[in-house]
Amino acid sequence: MPIVDTTEMKAALAPRARLLGFDLGTKTIGLAVSDSNFIVASPLETVRRTKFTADAETLRAIIAEKGVGGLVLGLPRNMDGSEGPRAQSTRAFGNNLAGKFDLPITFWDERLSTAEAERFLIDQADMNRKRRGEVIDKMAASIILQNFMDFMRNT
Repeated sequence: MPIVDTTEMKAALAPRARLLGFDLGTKTIGLAVSDSNFIVASPLETVRRTKFTADAETLRAIIAEKGVGGLVLGLPRNMDGSEGPRAQSTRAFGNNLAGKFDLPITFWDERLSTAEAERFLIDQADMNRKRRGEVIDKMAASIILQNFMDFMRNT
């Protein structure tokens, strides 16, 4: 299925399908999953990146297990809204996923999501640096997905 505009995602989803949110890094992929009513995003796991084909197979298993019907990739824009090399890499990853999965895929501006996740983990969860490093990517994915679902609900 093609990459869809954020405003078209809800219409592209099958009933009761869940969303899978991504925080793509160079070494890891943070994942979060929604409930089927698109109310709550929950951190899921952090996947160590290898080669795209292997990563896609890992994602395929997660998608099947969780009943995922759409993918939301965090798009790392610069603070001025422009797109740099990381955003181009994320778009390429999304295009590659579109060739592997018959699911709607959209991109969501992820500016400051990792900083927000880190602030939460320090202030609310009182986590040390090592433990934060283990959960930061899936927390950022959860923030990305939650922000997208809030947008989807309000449009």
